[in-house]
Amino acid sequence: MTINIIAAVAENLAIGYNNRLIYRISGDMKRFKSLTTGNTVIMGRKTFESLPKGALPNRRNIVLSTTKKDFPGCDTYGSLKEALEHCGADENVFIMGGASVYKEALAFADHLYITEIKATPEKADVFFPEYKEGWKECFREEHQKDEKNEADFAFVNYERL
Repeated sequence: MTINIIAAVAENLAIGYNNRLIYRISGDMKRFKSLTTGNTVIMGRKTFESLPKGALPNRRNIVLSTTKKDFPGCDTYGSLKEALEHCGADENVFIMGGASVYKEALAFADHLYITEIKATPEKADVFFPEYKEGWKECFREEHQKDEKNEADFAFVNYERL
């Protein structure tokens, strides 16, 4: 099994406010869809509840929750450890939030797919954990702000050292 973390992260590590993404970055959404389609995505309950249409199509959706068990189109487990135990050896798993799930997964993930947003939001209440130590940057692609992307950003891939 390959464990990947995928996130859009502002300069101050902000990832959300009021259970929503902070910036509208069309390029990030397209990259997210391209990387995760056909694979497994694991998310916390609040992340699932933030999705406008529920379970993401063409992916195995896993929701982590200790209180609620019924998420249409999803498998549900009480912990990240339990969810990973129910993934096959050949599964390509993407951890997609929230903050506590990212923090736990960071200790053993194989790859990070980070959209580094070159801005700092005025308001944020959810933050990505510090992540640069122990990782090697292996890909970077810079993008400029435009009508579909609210800020300059870069797609950056990291591999564990």
